[in-house]
Amino acid sequence: MALTGFDRYQARLIIVPLVSSLVIAAMLLLLDRMLRLFDFVMNEGGPVNVVWRMLGNLLPEYLSLGIPIGVMMGVLLAFRRLALSSELDALRAVGVSYTRLLRVPMLFALVFAVVNLGIVGWLQPISRYAYENLRFELRSGALGASIKVGEFARLGEGMTLRVEESLNQGSDLRGLFVRAEDNKHPGRSVAVTAAQGTFLSSDDPEVILLRLRHGTLVHTTREGAVPRVLSFEQHDLPVKLPSMANFRQRGEGNLELTLPELTRTAFDGSATAEDRRSASATLHRRIVQCVIMFVLPFWAVALAVPAKRSTSSLGVFLAIIGIVTFHKLTEYGERMGILGRVDPVLAQWVPFVLFTGLALWLFRILAEVPGGQPIGALDRGAARIAALLQGLAGKLVRRRSWRDDALSAG
Repeated sequence: MALTGFDRYQARLIIVPLVSSLVIAAMLLLLDRMLRLFDFVMNEGGPVNVVWRMLGNLLPEYLSLGIPIGVMMGVLLAFRRLALSSELDALRAVGVSYTRLLRVPMLFALVFAVVNLGIVGWLQPISRYAYENLRFELRSGALGASIKVGEFARLGEGMTLRVEESLNQGSDLRGLFVRAEDNKHPGRSVAVTAAQGTFLSSDDPEVILLRLRHGTLVHTTREGAVPRVLSFEQHDLPVKLPSMANFRQRGEGNLELTLPELTRTAFDGSATAEDRRSASATLHRRIVQCVIMFVLPFWAVALAVPAKRSTSSLGVFLAIIGIVTFHKLTEYGERMGILGRVDPVLAQWVPFVLFTGLALWLFRILAEVPGGQPIGALDRGAARIAALLQGLAGKLVRRRSWRDDALSAG
C-alpha cells in the first residue's frame, strides 16, 4: 500500500500533536510522582540521584497511559485543522471518503498498538520490579543512607554518630561525636569527639572505616571502672555494616508479571481460583489497553469536525473526557475482577464494546449521514449556555456600573 502525497501531509499533521501530547501527558504524571519520591527518599535518608532512577522505572507505566491519549489527540487535532481550514470540505468535494482518510490514522494506531503491547506486556512488569527493588534498598539502607546533620544516627550494631557539619557531599565531616558499645561485653564502650572525619572503604566489604582527626577518645573497659582518656591526631574506627536481606523474586502481584506469565497463571489448573481470577483480570485489561488503539481514530475523527460555521472546541473536551472515563472504568473493573465481585472478562470487554459502539455510531453519523454532525446538538446547547452566561455576566457588570454611578452622583 503506497502512501500518496496527501497521506504524507496528513502524517505530518498527526505526528506533531501526537508526540507533544504524549510527552506532556507523561511529564505531568512524572512531575506529580516526583514530588512524592523526593519526600520519600529524603525521609529514608537515601541519595537524591536515586529519584531519577525510580522515575525512569515508572516511565513505561506512564507511557502506557500517555500513548492512547497521544494517538487520540494527534488524530483529533490534525482533522480539526483540516476542517477549520476547509481542506476537509475540498477533499470531500472531490470524492475522498472518511474511510479513505482513516488510512494514515490507522497506521499510527497499528504502530503504537504494537509499541504499547511491548510496554504493558514485558517492559512495564520488569521496570515495576526494578522500582520496588529500589524502594526496598532505600528502606534497608543498601543504597547508603545519608547522615543528617545535627541528628543522632545509628551505624551498625551499638554505634551512634552525630555530625555538626557536612561538606563536599558528605566526604568531609566536621564536629563529630561517636559512641560505640560492645554488645558482647556489657559496660565496655568507646566515646569519641573529633574535629574532622571521613568514611573510607576497607578490604572487608562488610566493614568500613571512620577516620577521625584531632579529637579525644574516652575508653571504658567495664562498669564502674575509671575510663581512659586519650587525645589523638588520627584514629580509625571500624564500622560493621548491618546485614542486608535479599529482595524477593519478581512475580509477587500481577503488576510484575509479563503477558505470557499472566496467561499461564490464568489457565493453570493447579493454581488457586483466586490467582486465576486475579491474573485473568490483569491479562484482559492489558489486552484492552492495546486493542483500544484501533478504536481511537474513529472516536477522534468523529469529535474533531466542528459544526459548520463553528470553531467550538467542545469535541476536544468530550474526546478527553471519554478516553479518561474509559480508562477509569477498566481500572475499576480490574479491581472488582480481582476481588471476585464481577467477572474479570466482562469487567473489561463490556466497557470496550460500549466505547467502540459509541465511537462507530458517531463516526457513521459524520461519514454517511448527509450534513451529519455527531455532536451538533451538544454544540448548539453549549453555545446557548455560553450565551446565557455571557448575558448574565453583562447584566451584572451593567448593574454594578449603574450602582457606582449612583453612588458617585450622590
